[in-house]
Amino acid sequence: RVSYTKAFARYALELSRLMTIKDVACHLGISWDVIKEIQKQDLRRRFGKPKLKRLRQIAIDEISVGKGHRYVTLVLDLESGAVVHVGEGKGGDALRDFWKRLRASGAKVEAVATDMSPAYIEAVKEHLPGATLVFDRFHVMKLFNDKLSDLRRELYREATDMQHKQVLKGTRWLLLKRPENLDPKRDEMRRLDEALRLNQSLATAYYLKEDLAEAWEQDDRESAEASLLDWIHQAEGSGIRMLMKFARTLRCHAQGILAYYDYPISTGPLEGTNNKIKTMKRQAYGFRDQEFLKLKIYGIHETKYALVG
Repeated sequence: RVSYTKAFARYALELSRLMTIKDVACHLGISWDVIKEIQKQDLRRRFGKPKLKRLRQIAIDEISVGKGHRYVTLVLDLESGAVVHVGEGKGGDALRDFWKRLRASGAKVEAVATDMSPAYIEAVKEHLPGATLVFDRFHVMKLFNDKLSDLRRELYREATDMQHKQVLKGTRWLLLKRPENLDPKRDEMRRLDEALRLNQSLATAYYLKEDLAEAWEQDDRESAEASLLDWIHQAEGSGIRMLMKFARTLRCHAQGILAYYDYPISTGPLEGTNNKIKTMKRQAYGFRDQEFLKLKIYGIHETKYALVG
């Protein structure tokens, strides 16, 4: 019940490889909506029901898709690189349909890479009790960097000496950079050293940040466990509230961090997918049709259309 033939639809799809929806519509003398619908039907046919039976290792994370804190939760097949679920919102509710489809598929998922979100942890333990949870290195380090920024901000507020305030001001990004990435032309190393010299608690947190990364760079799980436990003991004995609280968090999630040595996976591939989605949205000047956006995300690993705007 459409106003075009199958041959016309195939021709429009071929043009869509090199032209935007608007350009194809102008070239063929029809409306933008018709070309979008042709693309949408093609995407629905090819990606509307992602196959889950062969899933073994997956990654779960949420991404922002618009203003007003609009999110979608993605599930990625780490072996094929395909997005197999796009859920509205974030948290456990966004995965409800995925668990239903996964049970029906009979897939045997062995490992799940995610952040330390309680909602994701609870959902995975409930629906995949036999799978290994692997907490993503990027998210663990990002969480610590956020706490480090909060500590710097707290020290700045508490400082009474204007010189100390001036030294702390503008050092946030210096604290988050790796030492080898500090720019000598901007005198960043000297500025960082001065800030650390004047604030012992900040210096302790900064050097422990560098030590924490070592937990993912050991030769085996036993060495990594020793490194992580040593870090936790140092943080607990530092007397710094932020470090002590973070140490408790790591102690509770240690097995998920060390599981990286059993399954060296992460949510990193999802970050690459997120960048592709951002590029796609920018080219399209946004999406009003949420189903179309979902279908485009499902098919993003098999890019067929050059642009979508």
